[in-house]
Order: sequence, then structure tokens, then C-alpha cells
Amino acid sequence: MATLHRTIVRPIMTEATSSAYQDRGEYTFEVAPDANKYSIKTAIETLFGVKVVGVWTSNARGKARRVGQSIGRRPHTKKAIVKLRAGDSIAIFEG
Repeated sequence: MATLHRTIVRPIMTEATSSAYQDRGEYTFEVAPDANKYSIKTAIETLFGVKVVGVWTSNARGKARRVGQSIGRRPHTKKAIVKLRAGDSIAIFEG
């Protein structure tokens, strides 16, 4: 299992995720492929000092891409949507 800093790979900031955290208080992160919901919850609470109410995860298969004359593949990723209790926020999404 990965450590706290390796569990959370990066935040995902798109138009859809920005409207989700503004409307519902849900934040989206790319996480380690072997991370489970409990380790994601613990990492978010420890790193950002917030209280997590719910965690949803999904696995995305890497897309096949042409690289010259052969077929390559982008890496598989896992993302987590984290819902915080009312009043909590994560500063990296605000600025």
C-alpha cells in the first residue's frame, strides 16, 4: 500500500469537477491504483485537515494511441470523488 503522499497523485480540475465542488462540495483526485476507499479517506483528512463524508472511486482504462506505425497505450488511472462535510473546503481548488 502506498504512503499518504503516494496515495493522492494529483487533483483533477476540469469544468465538470469545478462545478461539482462549488455545488455539492465534491473534490476529484487521481489516486494510486492500489488505493482503497479507507486509505483515500485517511490521506485526504490527514493532508488537508478536513472531514470526509463519502468516497467514490472509479477505474479508467488507458486509451490506445498510435505511436508511429505501432499501437501504444496510455496508462490506466484511478480517480476518487471525495465529499466533505458542510463548511469544509480544500484551498488548492479555490485559487
